[in-house]
Amino acid sequence: MAIDRNKVIADMSKVKAEPNPDGIIPAFNVLVNQFPANFWNRFSMRMMDAVSGDIKEAVEELLVNAAHECGYHTGYGIITSKEWDAAVKPMVGGVEDVLHGAYAVFTAWGWAKAEIVELVPGKRMVVRAYDYYEADIAKDYPAKKAPRPMAFMIRGVSAAFMDLAYGGDYDPAGQKGLYTFRCRQTKGIEVGDAYGEFVVVPSSEY
Repeated sequence: MAIDRNKVIADMSKVKAEPNPDGIIPAFNVLVNQFPANFWNRFSMRMMDAVSGDIKEAVEELLVNAAHECGYHTGYGIITSKEWDAAVKPMVGGVEDVLHGAYAVFTAWGWAKAEIVELVPGKRMVVRAYDYYEADIAKDYPAKKAPRPMAFMIRGVSAAFMDLAYGGDYDPAGQKGLYTFRCRQTKGIEVGDAYGEFVVVPSSEY
């Protein structure tokens, strides 16, 4: 079985996520919210620009970690949702198809136009993103170029997807299964590359 990426994107693009009276969107068994992309970009930018030296690495890891945890729980909600069952599950023949389907959904909802370009089951995944909202962070820097790769969301979510695929059973408490994989960003549109590239490996090899 193979994922028809274009069909998944077309079908999942039609899904509407409506907020409740408090502005929270109860979707896919998790609570999510909706803010302009620039809100999150400037949040990340201000955090990174507020510190110097080796502290930047710590702040970067915190931002990636936030996306990692979110991606783990939200990702599980997505792949166990009725929308997934209708649009993607009929095409799924194995774990690798789930991963390809997840990135099609990722693209459909505007987080990043991303796809898997290399996958060694349980060992390594390489993702390329040709357009993603975090790339726009470059616009807020004087040279219109970020000082370092800053696609923290894609890094965290990519690691989380591998956790869900190969890290064992989903754990709602995040005590096991989570953080079995980590992700490095090796290219970024925000630093002048043609696309973003993300390499996911087991945590022991990070």
